[in-house]
Amino acid sequence: MRASTRLGRVSVLVVAGLLLAGARVQSAPPSAAPHASAQEVTVMGVFVDTDTRSPLVVLQGKRDKRSFAMAIGPAEATGIAVPLSNVTPPRPLTHDLFLTLFGRLNVKIDKAVITDLRDNTYFATVYLTANGISLELDSRPSDAIALAIRAKAPVYAEERVFDKAGQLPGGAPGSRI
Repeated sequence: MRASTRLGRVSVLVVAGLLLAGARVQSAPPSAAPHASAQEVTVMGVFVDTDTRSPLVVLQGKRDKRSFAMAIGPAEATGIAVPLSNVTPPRPLTHDLFLTLFGRLNVKIDKAVITDLRDNTYFATVYLTANGISLELDSRPSDAIALAIRAKAPVYAEERVFDKAGQLPGGAPGSRI
């Protein structure tokens, strides 16, 4: 069996597996903004909260410059900070491995969207395209951001996330850095 035939079959199996695992098929074009209420954000960096010593990822809206911080774990901080610093680790990190796998299976990461903040927990969705099929995967925001950075895909945040999270110092009440 030729390698390209095997790769095509594996790709179909991955798409089928994603669908069985709960991925939703999305009919909207992947290049469209998630909702009119979402704005693209810039990942400003990974910082440490001076009070809790916990890592934070800070996101800033490109349209209105509002920003918010999400507490993340140390491993998640590394997963985001490494590609932001343009550092290549000697061995692939988990997100690098996934991106390599996606590339070989012709799965494209279209965007990541921070969708909500409920009970102090952030939620996100990763939008993918595989063999012409658009998929949505539920994700932890830190994983969605780490994948999007590596794939050079945009990250969005819903307006309700900005509203619920508040602002960083200099704006409305919010997380301290």
